[in-house]
Amino acid sequence: MSELETKSADGADVAAAFEEFMGAFEAFKDANDQRLGELERRGVDAVTADKVERINAALDTQKALIDELVLKARRPALGGGADLVLDLAAREHKQAFDAYVRHGETSGLKRLEAKAMSAGVGADGGYVVPNETEREIGKRLAALSPIRAISDVRTISSGTYKKPFMTSGPAVGWVAETAARAQTTSPVLDELSFPAMELYAMPAATQTLLDDAAVNIDEWLAIEVEAAFAAQEGTAFVTGDGSGKPKGFLNYAAVAETSWAWGSLGFVATGAAGDFPAAAPADPLVDLVYALKAGYRQNGSFVMNRRTQGSVRKLKDENGHYLWAPPTAPGAQPSLMNFPVFEAEEMPEIGANSLSIAFGDFRRGYLVVDRAGVRVLRDPYSAKPYVLFYTTKRVGGGVQDFDAIKLMKFAA
Repeated sequence: MSELETKSADGADVAAAFEEFMGAFEAFKDANDQRLGELERRGVDAVTADKVERINAALDTQKALIDELVLKARRPALGGGADLVLDLAAREHKQAFDAYVRHGETSGLKRLEAKAMSAGVGADGGYVVPNETEREIGKRLAALSPIRAISDVRTISSGTYKKPFMTSGPAVGWVAETAARAQTTSPVLDELSFPAMELYAMPAATQTLLDDAAVNIDEWLAIEVEAAFAAQEGTAFVTGDGSGKPKGFLNYAAVAETSWAWGSLGFVATGAAGDFPAAAPADPLVDLVYALKAGYRQNGSFVMNRRTQGSVRKLKDENGHYLWAPPTAPGAQPSLMNFPVFEAEEMPEIGANSLSIAFGDFRRGYLVVDRAGVRVLRDPYSAKPYVLFYTTKRVGGGVQDFDAIKLMKFAA
């Protein structure tokens, strides 16, 4: 099958999967409407409740399939024709790196890279991955790690990124033409620091695989490390404690929105421990949205895990309209109250006092810092007959604007 035929087949698969997803959502609405009707009359029939949950689970499965197919279709080819547009220096680096990965030949890279051991280069520290490979890993991480995809991402050349943030401006006020003017206070600045921590993966390959000229080493390496890096990043950006890893937004102090102060995240309580309230269950979501200032709200996104989204999917407004809406096209996000919903499985399950839903402008609220360069150290000795590739990148993260993210607490 030609490349064109493959792409066409992928497009047909995505369209078919999306059509099945929309059909499943219509069936879900019908079944859930029946469940709600039975609940109002005499109580939910067990068969109806089971039907709703099965369709709900099928929706999650179908959405995951669509995301996988769309991601596959978007992956650009590495190597091959792309080399034709590389400048001479980049092509030389790529060829030298390919020789290093396949055969352990270091002379070409030693000639190109002369950096200190602490920077991660040479026989002790590894060699810098060619640019096209580094970009490919970054793209795939954005697709697999939802927090990275919606956050502010900065590339740094040092080990720590420091950012001043003005938490309050100068005092101002109205005054009469001839009245005395009191001295105004100065702006208050807070310096935020985001150190880049080391993230690693160690894929293994046989020498036979490396000797096979048909194998695209750049693509193989990106595929091997993408899932491992994305899983670790996704967890750290949500719940990381900041010790040897980024600090997740749920690891900051959470206080009631009425008591919010800089350095903490405000939360809105549902009014029921471990659940939405029985009466007007959608009201806490409305309160959460409007806890965010208008300047942040216009770019707001919901973040929750799959099971929480399944619970939210059943909610209606006072007019009987579902609050959750399916994506409008393959690759798009579902929406809740017209704001996009991103699935992050690291978010906690709904339970007593859990912070299971986040809403905010994550582009302004959370910062991800990437230390420039992905590095690889080839190790043919530790796990014979396999060749290990110790692949590292340095990543940091943390909240940069504490007013841009709000949480929902399932508590009375």
